[in-house]
Amino acid sequence: MNIGPHTFEEFKQRATEFHGYAAPGLLLGGYMVAAAQQQLPPNTLFEAVVETKKCLPDAVQLLTLCSAGNNWMKVINLGKYAVSLFDKFTGQGFRIHLDVQKMAAYPEIASWFLKKKSKQEQDTDQLLLEIKTAGSSICSIAPIQIHSYFLGHNHMGQIGVCSQCGEAYPSNDGFLCRGCQGEAPYIMSKTHTSTPIVTENHNIHLVSAEEAVGKKLLHDMTQIIPGEYKGAAYSAGQIVSIGDVCRLQQMGRFTVAVETEENSSLVHENTGAEQFATRMSGNNVEFSLPPREGKINLRAQVDGLLCVDVKRLEAFNMVPDVMCASRQDAMEIKAGSEFAGTRVIPLFIHPDTYAQALHLLDRPLFSIAPLRTAKVGILVTGTEVFKGIIQDKFIPLISAKVAAYGCTVVHATIAPDDKTYLRDSIASMHDAGVDLLITTGGLSVDPDDVTRAALIEAGLTDILYGTPVLPGTMTLTGRITTKISTPTPTELGNACIIRQPQAGEMQVLGVPACALYFKTTLFDILLPRLLAGRVITRYELARMGEGGFCTTCKVCTWPKCFFVK
Repeated sequence: MNIGPHTFEEFKQRATEFHGYAAPGLLLGGYMVAAAQQQLPPNTLFEAVVETKKCLPDAVQLLTLCSAGNNWMKVINLGKYAVSLFDKFTGQGFRIHLDVQKMAAYPEIASWFLKKKSKQEQDTDQLLLEIKTAGSSICSIAPIQIHSYFLGHNHMGQIGVCSQCGEAYPSNDGFLCRGCQGEAPYIMSKTHTSTPIVTENHNIHLVSAEEAVGKKLLHDMTQIIPGEYKGAAYSAGQIVSIGDVCRLQQMGRFTVAVETEENSSLVHENTGAEQFATRMSGNNVEFSLPPREGKINLRAQVDGLLCVDVKRLEAFNMVPDVMCASRQDAMEIKAGSEFAGTRVIPLFIHPDTYAQALHLLDRPLFSIAPLRTAKVGILVTGTEVFKGIIQDKFIPLISAKVAAYGCTVVHATIAPDDKTYLRDSIASMHDAGVDLLITTGGLSVDPDDVTRAALIEAGLTDILYGTPVLPGTMTLTGRITTKISTPTPTELGNACIIRQPQAGEMQVLGVPACALYFKTTLFDILLPRLLAGRVITRYELARMGEGGFCTTCKVCTWPKCFFVK
């Protein structure tokens, strides 16, 4: 039985030359690919999806134009010996797989395929004979429709140069190439790495404390008195006097580093820290100069929400010899509170390393978004509450939580599970000047829960429903606006879009019933973000999955715990 245009022996020879040896899986794969191709209409431009990494991809590359290199063949390793060929435009095609039930007449194939014998115990000649005889008869084939997201090619996009290794890579991979992000399967030899390697004491001139008299100190020197004091006893640039010698020796400083022409080409820790802090600081962020012991701390100028460009912060910390540590993104910060610190780790860094770090700071890492005092509307839904069968507890609960932020409840109402009534209630909220509408109830999957449908009919857009947080999974966010055009952000910060509601616009936060039972839910996480005008994204919500499981401690200490951090 031929394998496509080849006899069995011809394909066996080609398999040996391409694969290294005539593997049984490759020979059977040849029959499978040829049989699937026969099912396609003539002159069809097709692609392939292979469900195993073993042998079968080679059969596709031997018999078709599909290969991993041209991206016409995709390997989705499901652990199944199957291949699909499909029209690259419509996604219609055929899937063929080895059928265990049909192998009964071929015991050596069944034994090989089901791993009943070791390789040494197999009868190779009999196995090859059975493969040649069986061909595609031991396969099953069926029509399929490929998912749309497998159609077409994902283009590489823009090409950048990695600031760490200096090699070209797809910019969509991040601020550094994936290798420098830690995905490389190798360790580069020091003699071949393009990352600058800086020795700790490179170009640093050390002299005795006595010889330092009259010279400028190269760096701050810390004095520690256990339980009493820790700070810089001497500052960089300070001239050592004869009276300083004894104190330096008492501090354990029998040798000190002093300024010379030799170390003028490197970047000093204080210079680096100052430049880093300057570039990291966005809106409402400040710091004090000069750096202390090569470090600068950033602090908030106003009360507000801390916005951190998390990905860029990670990329910065991948650069050797520099660091920045901060509090978590989206934390509430008081004016004057320190929330981050940066420094150069050694006394000096190489200019190339310094340039890499600055390249990643082309826009701020941190900003503080002030919280507005919103005009809140509370819409409680539920026929049982509307009729007084169940006493409402949502309005006092929500009122107390928003009042803690200085917000005012300008309208509160209870509505039955009726879309028309709900739409009219939402219109009343708008007329009352509400800019933050908080709805409660009617957000689960019960057939009579109509809150979401009513909100959509009232003009709800930018809807996000469902978050990997417990409690609070069925929380809903969005906005209702009377304007057709999308409002322009008032501030484009560091990876956080800040956009306060415009006139006639309401932010919407749908709170599920779990908020009545649990002290802290997703409502408490999202409320300050909305008051800061932060645009909630699906990515931000998805990231909450890690840390999004509340352990419901008997004594709740949130926000001083891990929940959604």
